[in-house]
Amino acid sequence: MTINSVDMNLLKALDVLLTECSVTRAAGSLGLSVSAMSRTLSRLRKVTGDPLLVQAGRELVPTPYALSIRERVHDVRLTADELLQPAQKEVDPTTLERTFTIRANEGFIDLTASQLAAQLQQHAPRVCLRFVLKEDKDALPLREGSIDLEIGVADTQAPEIKTRSLFRDQFVAVCRSDHPLLQQPITAERYVGYPHVVASRRGHKHGPVDPALAKLGLQRHVAMVVPSFSNVMRTTRQSDLIGLVPSSLISSTEVGNVNALGLTSFPLPVNTPEITISALWHPRLHNCPQHRWLRETIRALCQQLWQDQSQSGADNGTGSKIATEVTDNRYCPQSLPPE
Repeated sequence: MTINSVDMNLLKALDVLLTECSVTRAAGSLGLSVSAMSRTLSRLRKVTGDPLLVQAGRELVPTPYALSIRERVHDVRLTADELLQPAQKEVDPTTLERTFTIRANEGFIDLTASQLAAQLQQHAPRVCLRFVLKEDKDALPLREGSIDLEIGVADTQAPEIKTRSLFRDQFVAVCRSDHPLLQQPITAERYVGYPHVVASRRGHKHGPVDPALAKLGLQRHVAMVVPSFSNVMRTTRQSDLIGLVPSSLISSTEVGNVNALGLTSFPLPVNTPEITISALWHPRLHNCPQHRWLRETIRALCQQLWQDQSQSGADNGTGSKIATEVTDNRYCPQSLPPE
């Protein structure tokens, strides 16, 4: 069978069927009736010469052939959608109508969401930013196209993913303002003398401060593990626990008015490495003008925010730094200079 005899609309149907593994759900996704979707599946079986989806109890499961082509079908479909759009060299954000899905952690959303909303209202009123929480570091959503952009540490093991650094951050300690730790000079020995609270999505007890403490023969007691840094700040405000949070969270006017919260932040008594926060995206979107506009909008906002925070944090050593390029190519084999 040649390409001239194949209905290209079948490609989208095949992609949705292999993703949903359900005729009913695929029909709903494409706005078709179940009977129409069933007929489309029959056509696909004839075209491919494979059953594609077979009954297993009450469910449909993909055949080995379907599993082998599922990712390629999705990539080809997304590429075809992009190619068949009107050619655009420049984007007019005032008329741009699109929803972008961004995966980021709670801290980044807290820091940037209100400023992004103000920029959208003024410059791109028809754009919607859909934030989803970053539960893990799996690159599959970027590959599948279920998310358009990811913000975080660029330690993905997917070599094709494009990255661009946004800013560099570092950790600081936080505790309630009347904590006894603050009554005397803070040493590493006194720091580990109090219980600690750790933020970890996966429930890990250890953080970047622990190797540095171990070099001094010290170990802190982690009394609690919570899902997010905002949880850390709320917990330390009403307990004797010592927290560890990014300096950007403290510097932010959105969340980090620590004095008003009854908290005090201070530099760690040991040295810990900086972390680079980056934007990550799939290469198929690299030359997309709309996606480039999104990346540049977020980069410019980060530059503005963290430039202000670098200046305000210079006196106490807790300011974040702007990162103009990706510096760790072990995790970023296709890292990019500033666009």
